[in-house]
Amino acid sequence: MPIELNLLLLTTVANGAPAIVRNFFGRQFAFPLDGGIRLKDGQPLFGSSKTLRGLAASVIATAALAPLLGVPWKLGALIALCAMVGDAMSSFIKRRLRMPPKGHAPVLDQVPESLLPLLAVQPALGLSWSSIIIVVSAFVAVHLILSPLLFRLHIRDRPY
Repeated sequence: MPIELNLLLLTTVANGAPAIVRNFFGRQFAFPLDGGIRLKDGQPLFGSSKTLRGLAASVIATAALAPLLGVPWKLGALIALCAMVGDAMSSFIKRRLRMPPKGHAPVLDQVPESLLPLLAVQPALGLSWSSIIIVVSAFVAVHLILSPLLFRLHIRDRPY
């Protein structure tokens, strides 16, 4: 399987694992990543949907899948960690723009959580810029196509 397809799958798992775990546990063990901190603008740092449980689920699931795809588990964990940092960055920006929690921001919702992991593993995997652009573009497209379907299947709590 081409490395780009493997990376697309790993970034998708990294970003999807928190939602799947949320479906099983609800709010149980959902400790906010930002500890509930509010900044001077009155908005949360990230918001209550970014949790330590989601971070752990992402890292564990992606690190476990990575060796099955020929990627070292440590790189899988790095992909997940960077995906979650990108997701938190998006939330931070959306809170500063006073967007509602879980508000829809196409591209801002997908690019950081797919680009940061690829940049982090680029040296180790020898990724070209064209490969990075292909995977990020595919991630955005897959997310925009799959999210409404996953919402109808009650896996996601919103259609975007």
